[in-house]
Formats: sequence, structure tokens, C-alpha cells
Amino acid sequence: MSYTGTEGETSAVFRRDLEPLMLGATAATFVAPGSVTNGQFGLYRWDIPARGGGAGGHFHRGFSESFYVVSGTVTLYNGEIWSPLPAGGFCYVPPGGVHGFRNDADEPASMLILFAPGIARERYFEELAEIRRTGAELSEQEWADFFARHDQVNL
Repeated sequence: MSYTGTEGETSAVFRRDLEPLMLGATAATFVAPGSVTNGQFGLYRWDIPARGGGAGGHFHRGFSESFYVVSGTVTLYNGEIWSPLPAGGFCYVPPGGVHGFRNDADEPASMLILFAPGIARERYFEELAEIRRTGAELSEQEWADFFARHDQVNL
């Protein structure tokens, strides 16, 4: 039990006017990062342009990831096959589960990504955007350190 009070409390958090982080043409909006949810989960919106890239096959040791397609079709990888998932589709990936995503369609797609627990996953994307923005060229060891620091095991 997380709450042991008997009366309830005023503790809801509203967030408005969220600014997306641009990763190339893809917009990542940190709707409810772990810093807002007391580390219970992280909820992000991912808006991918038509034929837009995404993430290749990878896994995480310390958190699960769930995908809910809001609009368009997102192609998801389950470690064996890439499979299109249309709007309304859902995919759960437990810790250690190989996965990836991209937009292979000729129309934009939008999805919600839920991380649990709510680690500071936004730091991974912020640092990646900064690397891209500055044109920094990381050595193989620097990339390995970057991925290890963010629990990203690429295949």
C-alpha cells in the first residue's frame, strides 16, 4: 500500500504547455517524467513523421516499456520480427525484452511510451539530442559509456 491516510489529500499534478524535444523530425514530449510521478512511471508522447526513423533493436535491464499507438501505424520489433501496429494497438515489453520501433508508413504516427519504474529516461533523449545538435563525434568507448549510463543495450 502506497498511501496509508484515511482522508485522502490534495496532491494531483497538472502539466500544461509541454514543449517537445526535437530528435531530428521526431518530437518527443515528456508528458509525465519520473520526476513528476515520484519515480512510479514515465509517460512520453512520440510523434514520428511519415517514413521516420526510430530505435533499432535493443533492451533495458532495469525497466519495462509499453507502447500505445494513438494515430497512424508504428512498426514495432519484438526481437524476431518487425510488425505494424495501427492506432489503438498496444505492446508491452518487460525488462530484458528486445524491442525497437519506427514509422514505415506514408503518414505520420503518434504513440505514448510508458516506462516503469519512472527512471530519469528523459536524460537519455536530451543527451542524444545535444549530441546530434552539436555534431559531436563520440568514440566507440564514449558511445558504450553513454548507452551503459542509460541502460540501453543495443543489438
